[in-house]
Amino acid sequence: MVNPAIFILGRSALPLALTIKSSIGGELHAPEGIAEADVTFVGAVFALRGLFQAGRGIIGLCASGILIRALAPVLGDKHEEPPVVAVAEDGSAVVPLLGGHHGANALARDLGRLLGVTASITTASDLRLGHGLDEPPEGFALGNPQHAKSVAATMMARGGSSEDWILRTEFVVGVSDKLVYHPTCLAVGVGCERGTDSAELRHLVQRALASANLSPHAVACHASIDLKEDEHAVIALGNVRYFSAAELNAQSHRLITPSAVVMAETGTPGVAEAAALAAAGRYAELIVPKLKSARATCAIARAPQPILNPGGRPRGKLSVVGLGPGNALTRSPEATLALDKATDWIGYSFYLDLARDRHNRQNLHPFPLGAEEQRVRHAITLAKQGKNVALLCSGDAAIYAMASLVHEITDLEPSRIAIQIIPGISAFQAASAKAGALIGHDFCCISLSDLLTPWDVIERRVTAAAQGDFVIAFYNPRSQRRHDQLERAFNILREYRPATIPVVIAANLGRDREVTRIVRFDQFNPGDVDMMSVVLVGSSQSQIHTRGNGSVFAYTPRGYARKRVAS
Repeated sequence: MVNPAIFILGRSALPLALTIKSSIGGELHAPEGIAEADVTFVGAVFALRGLFQAGRGIIGLCASGILIRALAPVLGDKHEEPPVVAVAEDGSAVVPLLGGHHGANALARDLGRLLGVTASITTASDLRLGHGLDEPPEGFALGNPQHAKSVAATMMARGGSSEDWILRTEFVVGVSDKLVYHPTCLAVGVGCERGTDSAELRHLVQRALASANLSPHAVACHASIDLKEDEHAVIALGNVRYFSAAELNAQSHRLITPSAVVMAETGTPGVAEAAALAAAGRYAELIVPKLKSARATCAIARAPQPILNPGGRPRGKLSVVGLGPGNALTRSPEATLALDKATDWIGYSFYLDLARDRHNRQNLHPFPLGAEEQRVRHAITLAKQGKNVALLCSGDAAIYAMASLVHEITDLEPSRIAIQIIPGISAFQAASAKAGALIGHDFCCISLSDLLTPWDVIERRVTAAAQGDFVIAFYNPRSQRRHDQLERAFNILREYRPATIPVVIAANLGRDREVTRIVRFDQFNPGDVDMMSVVLVGSSQSQIHTRGNGSVFAYTPRGYARKRVAS
């Protein structure tokens, strides 16, 4: 199992958790305050449910009952659930609770060997037969999983070898008293015109399989030319491998229906047949030559053995990930999932460090501050190679971050990679929340950096925001070279803002040395601001509110007072 979550409830389980992690890998999840943890949580039950619902395997160093009660409300299809294994804190017992045939039994055996105990496996087929029948070996897919339980029961009642009850074939099988294991030895090559309907291509693939009585379970992958990497109909097939025209042209001597027209258009005499053969390997044979529909083509190649490593490459993906203020609790689940799935992380070295709790086997590509375009171009280059790339940004990926530059570059230099923008909590949102609710009404964000925007343009924007009575969030208020822009901005605001309105200074949000201060406008000192800060200035209606215990908050009324008066 890849990167299981090793879940503990207290420091007493920490030594065993670290032993397991050093032996089989994994990610240590522990309550807040345990510095050795990779991920910390506040509520154990909700943390466990989140891991389970995300499909993460769980090794729980706690009582089985705790795991059972926590996960019971979110249990669903047993064929989809991830493995869950309970381990006694003293290492005296290992019990697979869920997902026995999805890796839990195998994981329990590995843990048992590590701890010198016998794993308490209770799955009947494992006990009597030594393995689960609904876990076919690598390179095979189960064609009739609904029969696994009855076949296992019959085998245990009648005896005999499991091989007597298993049929291995790539063809469709009718009613059978055996379990059908389909070797994933088929590669389905496809081509289509631009804008082809997904249903048309899907139906053509189904027709091609049916024409030779081939099972869809035996399909290892789909394949096409890289010109179709962004074609929705091809993408919708799933598990697609892409090849260059030169790679497909190398298969030209093996094609049954080469076309001069296709050669002129794509640089290879055939797409569907060539892609199927390239994906299936040098010893494959073309068993379904090119079939055509109105706008698509399909062909099928069969390899002599299951296809474990098809040729070509997957479609590259670039996720521009907003990490939020800087800690795991304020990072969105979507961002965490993108970080986990990525093969490569790219970003300013400080941003990479903010996500260190999720780093596992991803390749790291650190860049210095200011190398924004180099970061983006490197990320796009890696994605073009078929990699799943995460470009890390602090705060929100689309607010003074890399998302706009990614789209700008791909607009200037078109590519077919997938692009996903994952939002995060931006600094102005976090600062407002820490201070109270300063952005409770209309607001705007203005960057005071004149590296990319002329200062006269910035001044016009500050003036317009002041005249419009917006709450203003100032980003990039100071740098090593810029010292007076913030003071100049406040000089503009003095004409439009009362002396008593709140100003919020927030620095290192979500990180060590976090500071949030609220001062009156007339008491604000630009010297209190550094390059890690964001500054929020209230509108003329914003208020400073002191509670009974002395806590100070800032908020901007939404306008409900008028409704109260009217009522």
